[in-house]
Amino acid sequence: MIGLLVSSIFGIFFSGEDMGDGSKSMTSVISELNQEFMGKITQIQNDNPYEEYDIEGARASWKDILAVYVAKYSNGDYKTEMMSLDENKINQLKQIFWDMNEVSFTKDVETEEKIILHLTWTEYKTIEHVKLHIKINSKTALQMADQYNFSVTQKEQLNDLLKDEYLAMWSQVIYGTSGNSDIVAVAQSQIGNVGGQPYWSWYGFNSRVEWCATFVSWCANECGYIEKGIIPKFAACNDGISWFKDKEQWQDRSESYYPIIGDIIFFDWYDDNGNQDGSSDHVGIVTRTDITNKTVYTIEGNSSNKCQPRMYSLDDVQIMGYGTPKY
Repeated sequence: MIGLLVSSIFGIFFSGEDMGDGSKSMTSVISELNQEFMGKITQIQNDNPYEEYDIEGARASWKDILAVYVAKYSNGDYKTEMMSLDENKINQLKQIFWDMNEVSFTKDVETEEKIILHLTWTEYKTIEHVKLHIKINSKTALQMADQYNFSVTQKEQLNDLLKDEYLAMWSQVIYGTSGNSDIVAVAQSQIGNVGGQPYWSWYGFNSRVEWCATFVSWCANECGYIEKGIIPKFAACNDGISWFKDKEQWQDRSESYYPIIGDIIFFDWYDDNGNQDGSSDHVGIVTRTDITNKTVYTIEGNSSNKCQPRMYSLDDVQIMGYGTPKY
């Protein structure tokens, strides 16, 4: 049975594995394209000095991108081998990626005439205020089926590949893992992100916000957990806490509870005066707990405006508690 799957369009679900022949895995190609995508946005920002910027839209789902790739190059043949990757296939995938993700920008320039009085002369200065608008125009799998003039059979393949029953297998391809640790694998793949794009734009914000909660929500969405009601979509930390408490999936910080992989950790930071207000202002994802050393390890978004791993003592009073999703 496995052999039949590998030698068919469903071989895409095995393309994330290391083949041992020096060729790239799908997971590594996806990581490279994600970096290329973020690099394009960064290049626009670097080439166009600004005082403010906003980003509209979000990157197309990798599940959609890969399903379109399979359907397009199988030409309707279910027996087409899609497990291996060579340079030609990688280039085909890149073309589809950029067909589905267009990045453009515009600028609004406002001028202000400023008068500066000196002792013996008057200076008239024109000051420009530039707001940079970056737009991500992404397309869905169904839109691409029309754009590529898919046959009836190709559309059937597309629908088959996008069925919910394959969500865990897509996670294996895209992030290199499956099971209850999916959200950790997704979070790990984002380490190094600076500024929080695409998390806050995916959520619906047009410009940067404090993005720790949108990062957690984005990771959950990539695993299908929001649609399944396992983790909420939230941008305010307190809303996340309320959701978990309402579901009776909450654990206060205590000596008797050891957080497990995939728990959602909430914090109440000290303010500048060394006080806490009892309200959560940060959230992250638990990756593991060292019981011997009483240490919890996390991955967090918006940690000094970056996505990065952190560690805390289990008795750190800034830890409010944990959402405990039922994966």
